[in-house]
Amino acid sequence: MKRFFISILVALLLSACAPQGPATLTVMTHDSFAVSEEVVAAFEQANNVKVAFLPSGDSGAALNKAILSKDAPLADVFYGVDNTFLSRALEAGIFEPYASPLLKIIPENFKLDPQNRALPVDYGDVCLNYDRAWFEAHALPVPASLQDLLKPEYKGLLVVENPATSSPGLAFLLATVAEFGDPGYLDFWAKLRQNGVTVVDGWETAYYTNFSASSGRGPQPLVVSYASSPAAEVIFADPPVQQPPTGSVLGPGTCFRQIEFVGILKGTRQRALAEKFVDFMLDTRFQEDVPLQMFVYPVNPRASLPDEFVRWAATAENPAGLDPALIAANREKWIAAWTETVLR
Repeated sequence: MKRFFISILVALLLSACAPQGPATLTVMTHDSFAVSEEVVAAFEQANNVKVAFLPSGDSGAALNKAILSKDAPLADVFYGVDNTFLSRALEAGIFEPYASPLLKIIPENFKLDPQNRALPVDYGDVCLNYDRAWFEAHALPVPASLQDLLKPEYKGLLVVENPATSSPGLAFLLATVAEFGDPGYLDFWAKLRQNGVTVVDGWETAYYTNFSASSGRGPQPLVVSYASSPAAEVIFADPPVQQPPTGSVLGPGTCFRQIEFVGILKGTRQRALAEKFVDFMLDTRFQEDVPLQMFVYPVNPRASLPDEFVRWAATAENPAGLDPALIAANREKWIAAWTETVLR
């Protein structure tokens, strides 16, 4: 009997000392999230973890999913809420605070949550993009301001995305609110409608079907897109091109700056690993991977930009901005009023 108990004890000790398999960390993201496999693999190897990404729709849909499941969270970390939805995420209480040591490197203007529930990861500017060849061929100056879009020479030249169904569409709507105020933005949109603006549901339709530069067939030489789009045009050009066929309008107030955040979901059972993943997203290796994966800018100033971004991408010096709390309080009202003014 004594030998039996000794055998059981030895077996238990050996079991306790046996190497453990990797834990799993689940990261909920929007559908546009992308990261290089080797970058994720380095994190997994360093922390003995398997990262499982959970794409959950566009940024608004993903946030809805995180809020609806907050009592039984589907993931440990959520990435992709931006400043247009930030207050909604914070009010819903889906995040646990975490003051990453890397926050001391991040510029203050990106830190929109003093409690560090949502930490900034990247940013980009939603701007008007234009077809260089079209404007040169028609000897027409590129519009320099939102007000210019109301001039008769630009009638029918602009395609925008519906702010109720598109993130860049919402960002552009917010830029007009910042520029013209409330209800002044509605007067701007009523005049823009009279000047022949085209509205489509999403960015892909606007950029690849309606925009003349990307398809060569679209009727509009102006589109709401991103200040990084010209760099993407060069990187993905086939055959290669020496300069982008598009440009961005970067005048004061013409662009809206989107900032994307990451947070640890309340109720995670992998708190320590979740903290490490947040640190990983803010550190230089991930931050330097961001530009050519998602065509946004890193918030960590120590991250080097790829040459393509240095040469062809841009950021607005004076982008439009609105307080996230103001956006949260008025977003649905602004969208509803826009819909009534522009689509009905």
